[in-house]
Amino acid sequence: MDIRTLPDAEREIYNRIKKKYKLTFDNLKAGDKQIRLLKIADLEQFLGGKDPFANVSEFPFWTRLWDSAMVLAYVLGNQQNPGGKRLLELRAGLGAPGLAAAAAGFDVTLSDYEDIIMDFQKVSAAASGLTNITFTHLDWLNPGEIEPFDILAGAEILFRDEFFQPLLNIFRTCLKSGGEIYLAHDARRQSLPKFLELAQDDFDIGVKKQTLRNNDKNVTIIVNRLRRKKQ
Repeated sequence: MDIRTLPDAEREIYNRIKKKYKLTFDNLKAGDKQIRLLKIADLEQFLGGKDPFANVSEFPFWTRLWDSAMVLAYVLGNQQNPGGKRLLELRAGLGAPGLAAAAAGFDVTLSDYEDIIMDFQKVSAAASGLTNITFTHLDWLNPGEIEPFDILAGAEILFRDEFFQPLLNIFRTCLKSGGEIYLAHDARRQSLPKFLELAQDDFDIGVKKQTLRNNDKNVTIIVNRLRRKKQ
């Protein structure tokens, strides 16, 4: 895309990042709208020679557009009557699901934990012509007071067992009465059934599966919809 068309603030962010890293835009379809997703073009350059598998906990997972994020983007981008509803994407990373939801008409908040991640999100939102998005740091261990949302969503966010209870606390406090939670994960993620076993005490859980073809392999993505149980 022509970077000169970005608003001043986002163009400044883009140029600042570009001084350090090679960048590219992915084009994603969201309903009848086009999402432009800013990404790192050369991950090896971003890693600076570090072995990404030496310590998996330090791998910058946010730099990848995961299959589950693309599936969740499709799910949220095709929700009916989203006007006026508020949606929070947790650990949004590149933010594809939240951007698709914003394109569909949700008022979206993208949350993560590092400024650089939100810099990418801000440029993507501006490049996609989306103005109904806000950006916030969200520490699951100390979330503070948050006005409840109609929809909570996350793709590949169940990666550490010690965060299960803090995440459930987020679900309990940040979801409006009658609201829904959408989670998307690779079916091979072993932490998913562990988390859902904990969540079923408070939530009714639905499940759908979507199989994608990626690099000549079938990848199965599980999408869970959680609704608070009636007391």
